[in-house]
This record gives sequence, C-alpha cells and structure tokens, in this order.
Amino acid sequence: MTPGDNGASPPEDDDPFGYLYADGQARGAQPPSGGGYGYPNSVSRVRAVGERTYGQPQAGYGQGAPQQAPHGQPSAHYQAPETLPGGAPVGRSAAPPASGRRGPNTKGLLIGAVAVVAAVVIGIGIAMINGHTDDNKSTDQSGPAPTRSQSTSPSPSGSGTPAAGELPKVDGADKSLQLAGGATGASDVTGARSADGSYVGGLNQVGASVTWTVNDIPEDGPYTLVVNYSATGEDQSMSVTVNGKPFGSKLGLRNWRSAADGAFDKGWTKSYVWPDLQKGSNTIAVSCQPGDKCNVLIDRMWIKKGRVKG
Repeated sequence: MTPGDNGASPPEDDDPFGYLYADGQARGAQPPSGGGYGYPNSVSRVRAVGERTYGQPQAGYGQGAPQQAPHGQPSAHYQAPETLPGGAPVGRSAAPPASGRRGPNTKGLLIGAVAVVAAVVIGIGIAMINGHTDDNKSTDQSGPAPTRSQSTSPSPSGSGTPAAGELPKVDGADKSLQLAGGATGASDVTGARSADGSYVGGLNQVGASVTWTVNDIPEDGPYTLVVNYSATGEDQSMSVTVNGKPFGSKLGLRNWRSAADGAFDKGWTKSYVWPDLQKGSNTIAVSCQPGDKCNVLIDRMWIKKGRVKG
C-alpha cells in the first residue's frame, strides 16, 4: 500500500481516541455515544464505588447517581446481608453458661456425723442397760422354801448397803433395835459394815437377843432376811422368830473367812434366811436359845423381796 488518504476507516479501524485529534476529527471520528468508553456502542460501564444496587435497573454512564443519604441515616440503596435470601440470621445465640464446680456437700457430711454420734450413744445406752439387767439376774434368784437356814460364802469387802428405795435395813447402833439378855452395842472391833462402825455383841449366852420391828413391807409373801456378822473359830448358829413364831430352821453363821478364834476383825461376812412376811409391820428376832452357838457379832440386817441369795 502507498500512503494516502483512503477516507474514513471503518469503526473497527478507528483510533478510539481519534476524536481527540484534528486528523481524527477530519476523518469523521466521533466521541462514543450511549455513555460507553472507547469504541462506539461499547458495553463497558465504569461506576463509582458503592454505586451498584441489587435488584434495581442500572443507570447508564452520565445518568444521575443516587443521592447519598445524610450522615447518620442508612442509605436507600444499601441492604444489610441479613435481609438478603440466605443471608446471616437475625437473632444472636446466647452464650452457653459458664460451667462451674459444686462445692462439697456439707449438709450430707453434717447429717452423716450426727448419725455416727447417735449410733455411738445408743450403743453405749444398750450396753449399760444389758449390764444392769445381768447384775439383777445374778443377785435376784428365787428358789424353793428352805428346810434349814442358809449361809453364804464370805462377802467381799464393803458395806453391802442396799441402794436407795429398797426395802428396810438397820445398823447395829440403831435405836429401833431392841436388845435383851445381855446383848449390847459396841464399836471396839474394826471392820463392821454399819454406817458408824457399830455392832451388837454380848450374844454368846442363852436368852440374848436382837429384835427388829420391820415396817413398810409392801405385800404379803416370801422375803429374804440378810444378816451381816463376824464369826471366828468353829461355825455358829442362832434361832429366828418371825411375828412371835419360830422359823423352821436355824440362822447358819459359818466362819467363811476362816478367822482364828477371837479374831473378829477378820471374820466379817453375811448369811440369810427366807421368811414369809405380811404387809405392813413385822417383828423379827435373832436369839441365842439352848443348843445354839452364839459367839458372833451382828452389825447390820436388811430385807429383800422374794427368795434370793443374800
């Protein structure tokens, strides 16, 4: 080809910026129409940031841009993501509560401690009751009416005084005792279990006696008369009279302590018989009758209900 002016070129041969120059304008170059940039009827569109809207007709180049909303107010062309289909959910999930550890069950521990203490107290109470019951069984045995007086083995050291509330008892120096036939009160020999150490002596002669008026017997029936005494040398025995009637057998006064003859301070022990008494007042006498052996000292006498071992 030779240089020359072949006239206006077809649009595709035109310089897109030819309309800006004199020679381009001479060839008929025209600025693009329809708001495009570059070639005529171009489809490219340039928009400012934030100008595009969703679901709205698109404004062409050169058309008026949407008005910007005043400061502090939402734009009419803005839609939050949660308003679009499939957008973020509107609600906000609550944060799960913080987990924590519970403290020790102090109430349960307290109940357990109280239960243990209660069990210990109940066990001690039961043991004490059972022990007390066994003691009563060992000392309160009834048996058939004796055909002769009963004697016991040596009693342990101590007064042997019945507990408060039991049946009547009397000491050797008590003024309620009636002494006769040479019997007399004394306190020279040690070891007597009476409250003041006194006893009745002078019984080793026929006719000597100790008479005790027993009051407050609760009902008719069998009882036990217990006599605390001291015997030395050979065994002794004396007669018993109840309400003026001789008892069926002698009161055995054996030398259970094996005390030497005359060593009365070492011969203290006890013996018993089982008389029948009547309700109210009764008279009981221990006396030295012909054939008896009466070399003894008597410091105490008491009554028990039923036929028991003194």
